[in-house]
Amino acid sequence: MDILILVVSTLSQILVLLVFASIILSYFMDPYHPIRRGIDNIVEPMLAPIRRIVPLVGMLDFSPLVLILLIQFAGRILTAFLISLR
Repeated sequence: MDILILVVSTLSQILVLLVFASIILSYFMDPYHPIRRGIDNIVEPMLAPIRRIVPLVGMLDFSPLVLILLIQFAGRILTAFLISLR
């Protein structure tokens, strides 16, 4: 059970890091660069539903922030659930 808790925690941290990497790379890297395309292929499907709900505020897109909060919330809920099953 401890391994499953560790996997859930690690996956949520990796997803958050990928979202941060996507944000940072969007400023500096060409959209067609293979590294950016690989990260965007992972992050964009999760951002698309959030972008439909959360409107742009001027030129600011808050959907990555919402996604990070949702990933952390889901990771903590799953971890707490798995701990309660011990």
